[in-house]
Amino acid sequence: MTKHFTKSLIVFLLAFAFKNLNASPQLPDYIIYKNDTIATYNLLVEQYLQQQNLTEDKLFGLSFRNSLDGLGTSFNCWRGYQAIYKIENDSLFLTAIIDCHSLENIDIIKSKKNIILLFGNKMRDGKVFIDWFEGDISFPLKVEQNEIIRWDGVFENIFHFETLIGIDKGRIVKEENIENYIDDPNRINRKRNDKATDILFEKIKSYKWTKVVKFDCSETYKIRINKEGEIDLVEMRLTKEEIKGFYGKNEYKHCINSLRKSLKDIKFDIIKRRGFPIEELVYIELWFEEEGTIENWTN
Repeated sequence: MTKHFTKSLIVFLLAFAFKNLNASPQLPDYIIYKNDTIATYNLLVEQYLQQQNLTEDKLFGLSFRNSLDGLGTSFNCWRGYQAIYKIENDSLFLTAIIDCHSLENIDIIKSKKNIILLFGNKMRDGKVFIDWFEGDISFPLKVEQNEIIRWDGVFENIFHFETLIGIDKGRIVKEENIENYIDDPNRINRKRNDKATDILFEKIKSYKWTKVVKFDCSETYKIRINKEGEIDLVEMRLTKEEIKGFYGKNEYKHCINSLRKSLKDIKFDIIKRRGFPIEELVYIELWFEEEGTIENWTN
């Protein structure tokens, strides 16, 4: 069995296993803000429940509860409910816990029972003061041409324009509108994350590779775009043991150094999450033919 085939087979099996571990996309909670009911990707009730039971099983950060009443629910609502919050008099409250997909037809009596079940005497006047939460929450700003610039594949969306609310033990201490994308004409556009591999591949393909006959650099690589929009990490998506098994020291060093050089001058636009720059990982699978042709095998 050739090294080309063996490496390709391992990468395929790893990708297949990872893909099948992914959870279904999850429904958001909602927040009532200035008379608008807006989807929010901040699970404040879930954070409270996890604080109460630190040993509770979780799936992608979500508790694998599947319902509050034990009757089960849909695949895209593993936590078994959706919560509705409200900003009122500079404070944040929980006002309802509803069945999944029932926003348009809320059972008020059942919602009240759910709140009592989870919070008991913390409920006052039909709502619960969210005194357990400190930090920022965000939700999409209602402006024209707002768009999702990132989705984690399961739950959280990052919008280009958002409202950011700073909270200290349930009290509103900050409120501002933010922009999560810096569009610089001198940098590479990266609003669509699925295009990053294409951009990287064009740079890799145009680089003057050497020793393609002597060294085989066919592999899946992990590339990190840092908070400044620059590439600061290039490595193979293999364990140290796998690298030792497949590559000689000089071959590995040649492949990594060549890839770094091919990408050294790239500068992307900056992406933020809740107003703060974030880094991202991009995976790209390369295939080198013996005559030097490079193919993009990324799924």
